[in-house]
Order: sequence, then structure tokens, then C-alpha cells
Amino acid sequence: MDAGKAEVERRVGPEDTAEVLGSGSLPVLGTPRLVAWAEAATVAALAPGLSEGETSVGVRVEVDHRAPSVVGDLVLVRAEVVAVEGRRVTLDVVAGTPDGTVLARGTVERVVVEAAKFLGRLRS
Repeated sequence: MDAGKAEVERRVGPEDTAEVLGSGSLPVLGTPRLVAWAEAATVAALAPGLSEGETSVGVRVEVDHRAPSVVGDLVLVRAEVVAVEGRRVTLDVVAGTPDGTVLARGTVERVVVEAAKFLGRLRS
């Protein structure tokens, strides 16, 4: 698998807050949204190395949300492949601000699957 790194850029909107997502009562970036952005970065990092018909599914997420972000803040989420064991891929993720402040750090594990075969098993 020839995959490696990716970065996604997101701006915190009112719909991204802990208050709206139900993960807290404050109008700051909610951890569930941060995790979704981290997964988006991992998908982007793996995409170039996938064969036609393949995709990846998330199987494990571990993230330490270290600092708050408010509505309007720009968040950069980087993902980098650090291990490949068969079809299981481990990626390090880091979310930060343009000035280098680390907002979150963690690990995401994904498994590469054949999309049609995976979905076919669900319909059985």
C-alpha cells in the first residue's frame, strides 16, 4: 500500500460545538466533531494507496483533546501512516492551529476492505 500523509483544514462553526453535539455545554469545538475530522484526514491519507473497489473502515480511535477551539477558529488535522499490518493500518493524527498550537493528538486504526464484499456481508 502506497499511502502516507494528508491534511484537512476545517473552520469551527456553530454546528461543531460541544453544546450542539451534546458532548458538553460549552460553545467550543466538540470532541465528536474533532474525531470526525481526524478520521477524514486518515481517509485522505489512505486514498492514494487504495486499489479500485477498495475503501477503509475505522476500527479504533484514541484521541486526547488537549485544548479548546472557539467558533471561527481554523483547525488543521494531519494524519500519517505509521504502521501497516496486513490490511490494518495505524495512523497518527494531530490537530492544531496555524500558529502551531496542538489541540489534539492521537491514533486511528483503519482496515482496508473491498467495498462490495464488505457491504454484501451486511445484507446477508
